[in-house]
Amino acid sequence: MVATFDMRHLGGAFDIIGDVHGCADELETLLDRLGHGVTWRSASGDRVAEVRIAPGRRLVFVGDLTDRGPRAPDSLRIVMAALRTGFGFCVPGNHDDKFRRWLKGNDVTLTHGLDVTVSQMRAETDAFHNEARAFIEGLPPYLWLDGGRLLVAHAGIKAPMIGHASDGVRRFCLFGDTDGKTDQNGLAIRYDWAARYDGKPRVVYGHTPVPEPAEKNNTACIDTGCCFGGALTALRYPEMQYVTVPARATYASRARPFGLPPPRP
Repeated sequence: MVATFDMRHLGGAFDIIGDVHGCADELETLLDRLGHGVTWRSASGDRVAEVRIAPGRRLVFVGDLTDRGPRAPDSLRIVMAALRTGFGFCVPGNHDDKFRRWLKGNDVTLTHGLDVTVSQMRAETDAFHNEARAFIEGLPPYLWLDGGRLLVAHAGIKAPMIGHASDGVRRFCLFGDTDGKTDQNGLAIRYDWAARYDGKPRVVYGHTPVPEPAEKNNTACIDTGCCFGGALTALRYPEMQYVTVPARATYASRARPFGLPPPRP
């Protein structure tokens, strides 16, 4: 069952974390720096994460938890543990959605880092596979928070889409503004939807790696490319303060430079 996207009744302080992409070491460091914490224990032969969330705050993840980085299963464990506290929330990324389809047994191409996650997941139990699949399938396409003043979507959202749920809205939240074409590297050609965003909610998103958080038209992109040797970034809301942790290594090579794409012609 997919959770509702309309969480406008939830206010307060949020720590919104950008694309993790399997960089669990950096995620643990960032959570500690934000005042939260992660501990580990063993149960029935499996690793179990327990997350402590700082009083008065909530954690929100913009998706793309998997692929490219060295600890995708642990990244999933940490985020799932955060949600179990009742003070953690997450939206799916396009990488998470493709990983979900692999978990279902669908025929998907193991590219763009999915091969790394699949290799790591082959060492995990069937129970964890099922848990991860159910977790991703239950995530809302976007989160509308704080009386309607804040919205979190993985790749973005257009103003007329806010308050609605459809296949088209879900696809835009996962992939952003695309036209179905790919570039010479096999990557989807993207357009900068934020260049024409005119909605009232502040939209926080990831999906497109940028060298530093990028603000435009009441939006903020916080994917700072940790898996590519950049950093893992959190936005503290409503303070509008960025907290970053540099990547410990370059885990994947990028096929195009950091930065927002051009607006759609």
